[in-house]
Amino acid sequence: MSAATTRGRTARTARTPAPDRLCAEAVDLARAAAEEAAAPGVVGEHVGVVSEGDRVVTHYFECEDPGYRGWRWAVTVARASRAKNVTLDETVLLPGDDALLAPEWVPWSERLRPGDMGPGDLLPTEADDLRLEPGYTGADEPPPNSVVTGEMADLVDVEDAELTTRPEPPRRGSIAAVAEELGVRRVRVLSRYGLHAAADRWDEEFGAKTPMAQAAPASCVSCAFLMPLAGSLRQAFGVCANEFGPADGHVVSLAYGCGGHSEAAVMPKPPKPAAHALDTMRVDEYSLRAEAEEAVEAEEASEELGKG
Repeated sequence: MSAATTRGRTARTARTPAPDRLCAEAVDLARAAAEEAAAPGVVGEHVGVVSEGDRVVTHYFECEDPGYRGWRWAVTVARASRAKNVTLDETVLLPGDDALLAPEWVPWSERLRPGDMGPGDLLPTEADDLRLEPGYTGADEPPPNSVVTGEMADLVDVEDAELTTRPEPPRRGSIAAVAEELGVRRVRVLSRYGLHAAADRWDEEFGAKTPMAQAAPASCVSCAFLMPLAGSLRQAFGVCANEFGPADGHVVSLAYGCGGHSEAAVMPKPPKPAAHALDTMRVDEYSLRAEAEEAVEAEEASEELGKG
């Protein structure tokens, strides 16, 4: 047997068989099945028939539902070998080439955005979160990078992460008890990566490159309304305490600035008016006919000059 003959037989074997005549003619049976599964009036015209195998055919009908534009009702029918009765296999609603589909599902950890959390919401953190690192270590305690203690592990739902009861206080003499006395009770603290990520985020919103800072008369490093942070970030950030400033209550870069700088436009103090002086020790004499007397004196003086 030649290679060409072998390839030809393989191609004919893999080729989809022609639709069975009896199954292809069972349009009414397929339509009745689609109308039974769908709401009244949403099964449209018959748009095609596809052979799925030997004596197995799928009929396609348009979907008239406005919410499923481009979808089609697919009804598969079949018949047994040497049988004349066509039976129903399944009825489904399938998307077409131009169907309106929902966007691809994205895990909550990837679609969560700042500001999405509301009152009562819980945001679990991963055990290997790069933003966190162990706050302390100890052999008698759970790994510091665990989300909850061992007693609370059975009370956490993976999907909702809702804590049903409060954790028990640490045992006396344990590492956790000593850490609590020393003021380092936190199981995990910010890592260097977490600090850098927070600094980049704060600098982007209230940093030196913002339009407000570019137009500011001075930077926050010399402003009296700046409250410095504690720790290593105090070298670059602080909290604004100017109630009239655009960043009041926010973490700002020391290079940030605004028009509310405490020393940018200091208002001068208004001058104090001189005290009113009133002399009550003597009486000032004022002539009521000063102008008339001056005119008479001038006339007399001129007459005397004329006589002379």
